[in-house]
Amino acid sequence: MERVRLALVGCGGMARTHVARFAKVRERMELVAAVDLVLERAQAVAEHFPGARAVRDYREVLDDVDAVLLVLPHHLHHPIGLACLEAGKHVLLEKPMANSERQCLELIDAQRRSGKVLMIAYCMRYHPIVARLKELIDSQAFGEVFQVSIWTEQLTQYPADHWAADHRTLGGGQLFSHGCHYIDLLLWYLGRPLRGVHLGTKLGTPWMDWEGTSNVCIEFEGGKLGYHFGTWGARGTRLGYSIHAHCTEGMLEAQISYGDIMREQEGKSRLLFLRSGKEELLLESEAGKHTENEMAHFLDCIHYGKQPLTDGPGSLQGLRVIWRLYEAEHQGIVADLRGLGLDQFEP
Repeated sequence: MERVRLALVGCGGMARTHVARFAKVRERMELVAAVDLVLERAQAVAEHFPGARAVRDYREVLDDVDAVLLVLPHHLHHPIGLACLEAGKHVLLEKPMANSERQCLELIDAQRRSGKVLMIAYCMRYHPIVARLKELIDSQAFGEVFQVSIWTEQLTQYPADHWAADHRTLGGGQLFSHGCHYIDLLLWYLGRPLRGVHLGTKLGTPWMDWEGTSNVCIEFEGGKLGYHFGTWGARGTRLGYSIHAHCTEGMLEAQISYGDIMREQEGKSRLLFLRSGKEELLLESEAGKHTENEMAHFLDCIHYGKQPLTDGPGSLQGLRVIWRLYEAEHQGIVADLRGLGLDQFEP
C-alpha cells in the first residue's frame, strides 16, 4: 500500500496535536509539506518530519500531494477546500465545514464531481469512549435511551483583533464554532430532530461579539431529548467534558475530561455505568483528542473507497440545526428542526 502524500495547511495552535496525529500513522502517510502564512509556524511542524517542506502558500505544493488537512480560520474553509477538491485532492477539513449553507453545498458538489474524499474533522466521533457509548446506546445494552446531556466547559479567550472574536469570520458564536461537535454527537446518538431551543449569552465572555455561553435543548423522534451546555467562560469546572446518557435501566457517563480544565489534563477518560448508587467501569482510555483515529479513518476512506463517517451531507445537517436554532432564538420561538438532512430537506 502506497503512503498517502499529505500537506497540512494551517499550523497554528493545534500544531502539537497534529504532530501526534501524524506520528501514529506514519506507515500509511507521508507529510510532504506544512503550510502557514507565518513561515515559522510551518517550520515548527515540518522539522518533526524529515523531508517535509515549510511554505507559506498551499498552491505551491498541490502538485506534490494526494491529500490535504485544512486547519484554517472558518471563513477560509470554503475557498481553500473548494480549490483543493477542484485540483483533485482528498480533503480532511476542520469543523465547521463552512460559514453558510451555500458554501457547504458547493463543497459537497465539488466532492461529488471530483470523486475524492471530503471528510469533516469532527474528532469526537473517533474518541474510543464516545464511539463505545454510541454502540451501547444503539444496542440498548442498558435499555432505551431517553435523554443525552453533554457539557463542555472551558476558558477560551481571544484578543479583539483575532478572527475568532468576530462572528463574520467565526461564522457565529460558541455554539457554531465549538458546539457543532456536540450537535453532531446528539444527532449521531439520537436520530432525527423535531424541535428545539437555543439560549446564548456573551455575559462572562466579553471578548465575543456573539454568544460565548450556549444552552441547547432538542426533542428527537420517539420522545428522546438532547441537551448541550457549552461555555468559553469557565474559570473552573467539575464536569469538564462529560456526556450523560440516561437509559431505562441506568445511566451511562462518559468522562472525557474532568477537574480544572484551565490546566493540562492528565489521567484517563472513562465510561461508567451507574445504577442504584453503584458504578461500574466499562471502558478506560488515554486522555486526549485521539485525532490519530480520525486520521486513520481518513486514510481508510482514501485507500479503500469508504464513505467518511463524518461526511459533507451529515455535517451540513448539523449546521442547519444550528442555523435554525439561531434564527428561532432571534424570533423568540421554538425552532422547527424537521427535514434538515439532504435526504429530507426542502428549501
